[in-house]
Amino acid sequence: MLAFIDEIVIPFLNNLYGAVGYVGVLFAMAIESAMIPLPSELILPYAGFLVSDPSQIEPLTGQPWNFWIVVVAATIGNTLGSLVAYGLGAYGGRPFLERYGKYLLIRPHEIELADSFFARHGAATVFIGRLLPVVRTFISFPAGVARMRISTFIIYSTAGAFIWSALLVWAGVLLGENWEQIRHALQPFDLAIAVAVVGAVALFIWWRLGMPGRPGRKGDSGGGAGDGGAGDGGAGDGGAGDGAGGGAGDRAGGGAGDQPAP
Repeated sequence: MLAFIDEIVIPFLNNLYGAVGYVGVLFAMAIESAMIPLPSELILPYAGFLVSDPSQIEPLTGQPWNFWIVVVAATIGNTLGSLVAYGLGAYGGRPFLERYGKYLLIRPHEIELADSFFARHGAATVFIGRLLPVVRTFISFPAGVARMRISTFIIYSTAGAFIWSALLVWAGVLLGENWEQIRHALQPFDLAIAVAVVGAVALFIWWRLGMPGRPGRKGDSGGGAGDGGAGDGGAGDGGAGDGAGGGAGDRAGGGAGDQPAP
């Protein structure tokens, strides 16, 4: 599947960069950050390759490609796309979850917990998320659902995007014509992160359904039944005590009745 995407993406980037240069980098990164699977691991190293070759002319300026202009264009595009994903989360995802979240096993108080989490740790979460493959594409949506402060979101999202863009463009410059090796090197991380996300969702569903099949559940039930039996036994002991007391009273009464009247 990843190879299929790459076969489509590379010709698309080649045509895009050849037509609008830096604007193409901005546009491609905006697409990637708006939760559309256009890998930045291809967008940026390819631009870095163009920077490494002085014979490659950027079409809008008529000059060789410049490293810092590419990084700035990529960062701006990333921020614009992130705001789109944030808006979808805030004005689409949030109302949807509040109304239909129960069908997805999401309770209202858990949305409030997400709000609290992003209020306390949103800056670090967004910044680090921007530096992780796969996660970086989707982190803006939950930030929007949690209604994270927009100014904080923009600052830390842009900072993470700048670092990510600079690293991948520079890697493309260093590798030159071998820039595609970056994508192949990062593919295992893509898969590992995707598996971790799917596993986390599966664990959440299992936990929400009451952890069916968990060892020890039947044993806990049997222990409760045994405790109930002991309680019954205690009741029987009380009954025996009543019987003994009654018998003693009868005997005492009977003995008193046998005495002759004075």
